Amino acid sequence: MSAQNVNLTVSVSGLKNNTGVLKVGLYNSDGTFLKSTYKSITSEIKGNSATVTFVGIPKGEYGVSVYQDENSNGKLDKNIMGIPSEGVACSNNAKGFMGPPKYEDAKFNINKDLKIDVKFNN
Repeated sequence: MSAQNVNLTVSVSGLKNNTGVLKVGLYNSDGTFLKSTYKSITSEIKGNSATVTFVGIPKGEYGVSVYQDENSNGKLDKNIMGIPSEGVACSNNAKGFMGPPKYEDAKFNINKDLKIDVKFNN
């Protein structure tokens, strides 16, 4: 691993149950946020929480989104209005207003190994 790469640990809490899996997406630009992940990790849920680590990512600016794939179908289920019907959360506790959260609100810089906490508000 080069000195330019770092590890990002994402600790997720507040899940309403241990059903399904947790999908954690890492994004490295505004244009791809919530559309196309830079890297992603799927994790088991235990004790209504999960922790994942992205290893060897370049230093820089990122945003994180997580969702609980309760039925393990590999996608975020939405209702007829397009609103997620499975639990979702983002870095910096970014919340959407009349739409999904914005990268501007979820982004953070990483220049050394970092641990962030993401909390679900069910």
